[in-house]
Amino acid sequence: MPITAEPNGFATELRRWRALRHWSQLDLAIAADTTQRHLSFLEQGRSRPGREMVIRLAESLGLTLRERNALLLSAGYAPAFEESGLDAPGLEPVRAALRSILDGHLPYPAVVVTRRGVLVDANAAFAVFTEGCAPELLRPPVNVRRLALHPRGMARRVLNLPEWGRHVTESMRTRLRASPDPEQESLLAELEVYLPPAEPGPDYLGFAVPLRLRTASGELSLITTLTTFATATDIALAELHLEAFLPADEPTAAYLRSLRP
Repeated sequence: MPITAEPNGFATELRRWRALRHWSQLDLAIAADTTQRHLSFLEQGRSRPGREMVIRLAESLGLTLRERNALLLSAGYAPAFEESGLDAPGLEPVRAALRSILDGHLPYPAVVVTRRGVLVDANAAFAVFTEGCAPELLRPPVNVRRLALHPRGMARRVLNLPEWGRHVTESMRTRLRASPDPEQESLLAELEVYLPPAEPGPDYLGFAVPLRLRTASGELSLITTLTTFATATDIALAELHLEAFLPADEPTAAYLRSLRP
């Protein structure tokens, strides 16, 4: 059932999202299985979209579940997706599954974080990252991106900070291009201040930048894998990321295995 919405709010949001995707009206019309004329009327506020059309447009634009709800609200419709707190009873099986995945990744580090980088859970091997970090960076809510790049966090032990740090910030920038978030843009600006200048050399690997971490026993080299929950219909779950680290060489693997009780 339609609910109250701001006049032309949907039209404004639709134009904004299409511009962010750098799509023409024809591009979006084809993707959403409608006509360019109808899309033009929607963007001018001359036609009111049905709920199904809003959902089709949101899917075509690749919006997150949170963004799809917001687009529905702008058109005067109730949200389609629930947002449970991560501690909701209904998500207990999910929490148990995540804990099983984290523990199963041992002896290598793995964390579950929110879309804004807030730590939800971690396995015991995560301690290899927190060693020597300032206590204030470890007080909940812990932001793992700030922990990684802050001068009083992991950064002091990251041997390739200019390159790896930009791997972190460029990943954030890519996500922000698709889904703008003022809070994350502010965090990104903060993190970039922490990074020393970098001039990519002939061996620069772009996004494939291993983490080189100094420890009392020598250097660790780690690569990262990222898992998202693309089929989730609860916003809280859909916005979680599982970041799992794997050894990039045998000495790193042997060191991490030696830490396991």
